[in-house]
Amino acid sequence: MGQDNTVRGEGRRRRPSAAQDLGWDDSLYEEDAEAAPKAAGADRGGESEPNPEPGPHRGSRRHRPAKKKKKRSKGVRILKWTALSLAVIILGAAGAGYLYYQHLNSKIKKDDLNLGTKRLDKAAPNEDGQTPLNILMLGSDSRNSKANLKLGGARQTVGEKPRADVQMLVHVSADRSNMSVLSIPRDTRVKIPECKDKKGKVYPETTREIINASMQHGGPGCTVATWEELTGIPIDHFMEIEFSGVVDMADAVGGVPVCVQDNVYDKSSGLRLHEGETYVKGQQALQWLRTRHGFLGQSDIARARAQHIYMGAMVRQLKSGAKLTDPGKLMDLAEAAIDALTVDRGLGTVKKLYDLGNTLKEVPSKRITMTTMPWLQDPQNPQAHVIPAPDAEKVFSLIRNDIALDGKDKLKKPKKATPPPAAPKDQIPVTVQNGTSTISLAPVPQRATAIASVLVQDGFSKAVSDRTPKSQADTTITYPKKEMQGDALAVAKALGIPSGAVRMSTSVAQVTLVVGSDWREGSAYPKGAHHDSKDENKAPESADLLSGDKKDCMPIDPGHRF
Repeated sequence: MGQDNTVRGEGRRRRPSAAQDLGWDDSLYEEDAEAAPKAAGADRGGESEPNPEPGPHRGSRRHRPAKKKKKRSKGVRILKWTALSLAVIILGAAGAGYLYYQHLNSKIKKDDLNLGTKRLDKAAPNEDGQTPLNILMLGSDSRNSKANLKLGGARQTVGEKPRADVQMLVHVSADRSNMSVLSIPRDTRVKIPECKDKKGKVYPETTREIINASMQHGGPGCTVATWEELTGIPIDHFMEIEFSGVVDMADAVGGVPVCVQDNVYDKSSGLRLHEGETYVKGQQALQWLRTRHGFLGQSDIARARAQHIYMGAMVRQLKSGAKLTDPGKLMDLAEAAIDALTVDRGLGTVKKLYDLGNTLKEVPSKRITMTTMPWLQDPQNPQAHVIPAPDAEKVFSLIRNDIALDGKDKLKKPKKATPPPAAPKDQIPVTVQNGTSTISLAPVPQRATAIASVLVQDGFSKAVSDRTPKSQADTTITYPKKEMQGDALAVAKALGIPSGAVRMSTSVAQVTLVVGSDWREGSAYPKGAHHDSKDENKAPESADLLSGDKKDCMPIDPGHRF
């Protein structure tokens, strides 16, 4: 008998069950719709190939012991670890045999990474040549497919451009030892920068718009540009998933354990749970992720907390050996997941998604930390919207500087207690670059030349300016080898730059100072611009952290208990 080369999975797609209206809470799309929280919570440019630096394979978990080693399907491995890597928004992707692998590749929807007319430079590698990884996860509210329409909700939005209702940044440290997940509430008022879509249409900058509308300015690439504008964090990849993908993934893993402190019934979302832990799956899982009224605070902030709880539970479940072992289910899940997924071009194959998953699986659950951006009520519309609180910049800065939010990282200071002695000032070559440009601000003219002149006047006669355009939020001094550590610290001391901004990097050939957007004027580095004290080497209290290895229970609004 000849081999059957029929593409498996075709014609037997699993779909969500009945066309059931879940009562989506979409009223926030109206300008003054819902009440905001009552109290403030304490090819880059083109598309470049990803460099996830995956760790070595350590073998797959098996559900049944066997004396004889059985070769495991590559499709199973790909699906399982890709699902882990995308647990934030519940993605799965798989391959089983070359033809099916190619079939899935052909179905992956791709879009441009960044539609902004100005972009941030990619993070520089550390002394070991390792680079942090920043992935923006987006949950779309699109009703432009039959699968999504079956899930109910705002049917009047059919045909409209989708909004990004869920937005989470996944930051993986350069050494892959920890992961930070940052959510921004969809009701946050922000500046959306000028964006240009692939057809050449220009969307003008808007200064006060809800962040979830950014995707309507040309696509997910404008949401990426908006995050870079707000946080100063360079984004390497994005992943967008639609409602139907969440339902299928929750079904595939047999449900995800969540917990509530009291019985809850939220009429708006349809969520009805009894006190304690429940395994939610399918539409009920989606109800959990969409609920806001039923949780204490009745806010988008509470909903973000519930999403973090769900994500942590999914990660723990997948790491402990989730039920992704049925080949038939895997094929159906792969089809559903790929249909619901859009990624940037740098992640546009199953293999690249698998490599990404291989990287993320090495991060231990106890070093995954989730948080929501510290916020305040918007003074111009406190009943509906929020704005970033001052503490938000502290969180952004920690991520930019690759410092774990859980405070378990050692302070990023030079490794040696006694650095090598510095050479005489007039023998230290220093390159100064102008990184004062931001997404919305033009670079300060001649800024590198001005600071190089300050160094020359101080005796660093070999200091020169470099005209290479840069865009960087934080001022940094990098050096290529340990012997130059003392030289770099001498430059930092002369300018008042904290030692925490000095680091070794494989990306430079000599001591290199990049004047960031945090130092746009003056000859001395502004005090307090860089978080360098021991107490500031962790997220502020207002960040309300949740660890990936800790179970948590959502408090319930009194009016929604039964």
